[in-house]
Amino acid sequence: MASNAPGNCCATGFKHEGNPAGELVNIRGVQNYIARPADQRSPEKVVIILSDIFGVSFINNQLLADDFAARGYLAIVPDLFKGDPIRFGDIEDIKVQLPSWFPNHQPIHVDPIVESTIQYVRDDLGATRVAAAGYCFGAKYVCRYLKDGGFDVGYLAHPSHVSHEELAPISGPLSIAASEIDEIFTTQLRHESEDILIKNGQPWQINLYGGVTHGFAVRTDLSNMSWKFAKEQAFVQAVDWFNHYLYVNEGKSFFFS
Repeated sequence: MASNAPGNCCATGFKHEGNPAGELVNIRGVQNYIARPADQRSPEKVVIILSDIFGVSFINNQLLADDFAARGYLAIVPDLFKGDPIRFGDIEDIKVQLPSWFPNHQPIHVDPIVESTIQYVRDDLGATRVAAAGYCFGAKYVCRYLKDGGFDVGYLAHPSHVSHEELAPISGPLSIAASEIDEIFTTQLRHESEDILIKNGQPWQINLYGGVTHGFAVRTDLSNMSWKFAKEQAFVQAVDWFNHYLYVNEGKSFFFS
């Protein structure tokens, strides 16, 4: 396993405050949160955000999509759980929920949603280049679809439940934001992932953020300035990686951030 299965640390953190600027839209029978750039042009830059276990309606995930839209991306967050996310609330309740919830949200359930979202973006929206950002749970599916006809470039933040067999055959550039304190993407598993990526030969990077825990890129305590800074830097890491590998072949500048 390149990262362990979701655990209690995947179900903890802080709920953020704000006013989401996007909208919830039903696409092919699946609820999606869509945040659009201010210019509202046909999407030249698209990112599909594959969320943590709190799903499409969790405000933190919606605000992340808004942040990508503010950088010029049409951002789409599909409901990977068909209306059955883990509810953000009492931590003890979440600990009880996870063992019974997780078996109902395996690749056999999630793959069709990811595939449908990719088809919508490519066929209906006409996007020719598609980035993917996977947070915790969603990281697995960035790896599964970072291949021809799927995603062109990928980013993972504190990944969970990614197998060696899913990471090894990726066929596009991959950037990973890792937390120093992480029971899921441990130091050993991070080093194993580095070995896999070296052998794979695709462009890759792993940035390690000191002093933060699993989930920091989505659910950190924003009142802690060091943690807030790490979250913001992990977002910049994603945007710069996407901009570079979506545009470098055309000779365009990629420092949009």
